[in-house]
Amino acid sequence: MADSRFNGTSTYVATDDLTMAVNAAVTLERPILVKGEPGTGKTQLAIEVAESLGKPLFEWHIKSTTKAQQGLFEYDAVARLRDSQLGDDRVHDISNYIVRGKIWEAFESDVQPVLLIDEVDKADIEFPNDLLQELDRMEFYVYETQKLIKATHRPIIVITSNNEKELPDAFLRRCFFHYIKFPEQETMERIVDVHFPNLKKDLLSEALNAFYKVRDVPGLKKKPSTSELLDWIRLLLAEDIPPEVLRAEGARKAIPPLYGALLKNEQDVHLFEQLVFLDRRAGSSQ
Repeated sequence: MADSRFNGTSTYVATDDLTMAVNAAVTLERPILVKGEPGTGKTQLAIEVAESLGKPLFEWHIKSTTKAQQGLFEYDAVARLRDSQLGDDRVHDISNYIVRGKIWEAFESDVQPVLLIDEVDKADIEFPNDLLQELDRMEFYVYETQKLIKATHRPIIVITSNNEKELPDAFLRRCFFHYIKFPEQETMERIVDVHFPNLKKDLLSEALNAFYKVRDVPGLKKKPSTSELLDWIRLLLAEDIPPEVLRAEGARKAIPPLYGALLKNEQDVHLFEQLVFLDRRAGSSQ
């Protein structure tokens, strides 16, 4: 177990619900499964937990082709064959060709580490089930070397998911679950303040109002995220966009300035262009 409690960091605004969930998972010695919209800080959570508690971090970022075995170890048969053809003496020790995965590295940490398994739902549906025994028992067997690898310290495990597919019930039962809600405007102000402490209040207010209006537009294929808001504010400052430009109502201002930081596909841009057209028609008919 961790020797202290997570309370967020100076660079990461964690809600009370989130800090309670992290500390509950640590107490129960279970992985915390974190879901939420892309850009809500799921991956960053593991980084901040490690920093806050002063623990090493091991990051395993999952792809569609990732297999559970890769988190434990891989046997590099190709390298061994090549070395045998070259007459290298290393071929006589198979352990020279065992490549440790992130779970193995975390298990061998001298102090309790934080292990991030990022975007677990990207892999095959059986991927989570293939790790159940290893994450439950905190050990696995390497048949090639006939060695049992046991965790020196039980890692604090953070597993993230973007809800791309349903996760198996057996896997869910072993996790403490938390859904990161998209930040309300008050929380978002605190997040922005961490990144832009000298941002003028009127620009912050108008930027947030414009941002949430964009998110509230019905039919958006991809709602802008927290990270995209921060990018947008950085551009507003770089281009010295005044607050009144964001505040202005009417047809010409239906699409926010520098909207490419917020809208990331042509369908959403077209949707806003339609709103401009409808506003103009409504204005000309009055």
